[in-house]
Amino acid sequence: MLNTKAVRFLAPLLGVALLTACSRDVYMFTSFHEPANEGLRLLYSYDGYKWQDMNRIFLTPQVGPSKIMRDPSIARGPDGTYHLVWTCGWKGDKGFGYASSKDLVHWSAQRFIDVMGHEPTTVNVWAPEIFYDAPTQQYLIVWASTIPLRFPRGIEDEDNNHRLYYTTTKDFQAFTPAKLFLDPGWSAIDAVVVPRGPQDYVLVVKDNTRPMRNIKVAFGPSALGPFPEVSAPFTGNFTEGPSVLALPTKEWLIYYDAYKEKRYGVMKTADFKSFTDVSAQTSVPQGHKHGTVFRAPRKTLKTLLRGAPAAPATTTTSGNQ
Repeated sequence: MLNTKAVRFLAPLLGVALLTACSRDVYMFTSFHEPANEGLRLLYSYDGYKWQDMNRIFLTPQVGPSKIMRDPSIARGPDGTYHLVWTCGWKGDKGFGYASSKDLVHWSAQRFIDVMGHEPTTVNVWAPEIFYDAPTQQYLIVWASTIPLRFPRGIEDEDNNHRLYYTTTKDFQAFTPAKLFLDPGWSAIDAVVVPRGPQDYVLVVKDNTRPMRNIKVAFGPSALGPFPEVSAPFTGNFTEGPSVLALPTKEWLIYYDAYKEKRYGVMKTADFKSFTDVSAQTSVPQGHKHGTVFRAPRKTLKTLLRGAPAAPATTTTSGNQ
């Protein structure tokens, strides 16, 4: 017979296993590989910890002067449509790429969505993150742009002093004019909006100023904020590209690129105030870069796997390598 301590230890693990096994959805992770000219890749996971790469390009970038795809972000709408946005240039672009799909295989024509054309000195449009906000029944897209001489730059160069901007849309035909989303007083990029409950949202964001380059959180009453107080960092320096997934245990995993260490780090949290490093319990295929976690039906994954090549052995980039 198991002793009482063993039962207390195993019960939560068994609960997670049962919830994962019974779920009709799987986790998907958008991805790209450097030098970012290949296009959209997808990882999948049944538990949110162990990831596999399907080793296939699902969409080749065709828009923007550079025709690259960085930071791909997908949100699945209430009608089952997957909406994809991505960074399509380092500098000079004033918009982002957009395409949609019903099955993650067949995609609509790609479009360039000009969101900063009204600001002619805009340096860039980086890391658009898409999120469906159920209370307002609209999509929110947040990105980072630099407009020289617009904000106090501190020690950052004028062409690297980012603030966060946003637009909303209900149909991807009409977009609201771009507005300032967050000015925390420092260069901010890589924003993720996380709903927790009614009038309870979390913003996960990168402080891109030297020498920090780390990730912080803030809390607000709606997807649009305001997010008035940003926390101290919960990661070390030289980290970026956070992505957040909800576990069936009412906890969250925050994946982030510890790029100086050339690995993915992962923090677990139940309240976005205290964090536990669980990097050693996770695995991410080598070469994976800044993407977004979303959920898809298991039958969709089965269809994708039938058309994917056999996965070769890969070296993981998470944990204590």
